[in-house]
Amino acid sequence: MGTYEYVVADVFTDVPLEGNPTAVFVDAAGIPPERMQRIAQEMHLSETVFVLPPEGDGDVRVRIFTPVNELAFAGHPTLGTAIVLGQANNANNADKADRADTIRMETAMGTVVFELERADDGRADSACMWQPVPTWELYKRADELLAGLGLAPAPRTLPVEVYRNGPRHVFVGLDGVASLSALEPDQRVLARLPDMAANCFAGAGSQWRLRMFSPAYGVVEDAATGSAAGALAVHLARHGVIPFGEWIEIRQGVEIGRPSTMRARAFGTPGRIESVQVAGSAVVVARGTLYA
Repeated sequence: MGTYEYVVADVFTDVPLEGNPTAVFVDAAGIPPERMQRIAQEMHLSETVFVLPPEGDGDVRVRIFTPVNELAFAGHPTLGTAIVLGQANNANNADKADRADTIRMETAMGTVVFELERADDGRADSACMWQPVPTWELYKRADELLAGLGLAPAPRTLPVEVYRNGPRHVFVGLDGVASLSALEPDQRVLARLPDMAANCFAGAGSQWRLRMFSPAYGVVEDAATGSAAGALAVHLARHGVIPFGEWIEIRQGVEIGRPSTMRARAFGTPGRIESVQVAGSAVVVARGTLYA
């Protein structure tokens, strides 16, 4: 029987029991992928991360699993993992000169760089990631999606487009936060739309609200979706709603009692995105040992 140490962090918050929790298995060498999937199902969180030795230019390599599938990249679990590893690095290196403030994390979408920020006591408590730049196109099944969301006729704020930066995020703009909060999607309809997370958003200026529904990824509603935060910044900047290069704040999870705060910005032009940043905090809430 193997024993595996893990940490649970609430991500995109600095308040325990808010934000989006993720489980991080800090030394997953030797765990086969099929066992990782079963462990993720056992943890029953939106994502579980397994930290492995690097194979390329990174400091570590990670594999990310929902309860039902593996993801090439995801935002909140990788940011949470970076902060967990940053705290472990701090504990193992009392000398500030030996403490790393940048983590290069190998994912199936490439190496993602995290810049750590630390509290007065030196503890890593937030991070900024340079996300994979997404590709995008019009979403071909928009009518089915809008029917499943209970939105007919279609919202007129922006085109319904799908972005891929690992997961596939479809964005649907609503006319206000009240309409967003009132959504009651038909999960049976959404479940028929494969490899897709439905992201409904509302807001203006630098302040935005988001809700994400994805039965295809085993998540009825997500509390904080870091990969969607970066893609939303791209979506809004591409369509001239926000300026390129300026931070926006995205609140999520309010309707399910897990408020989260993400910051995001995109650099480039409408036709060519150069880079995407997403930032936020995380707080460790549990440590444990899995016997399997």
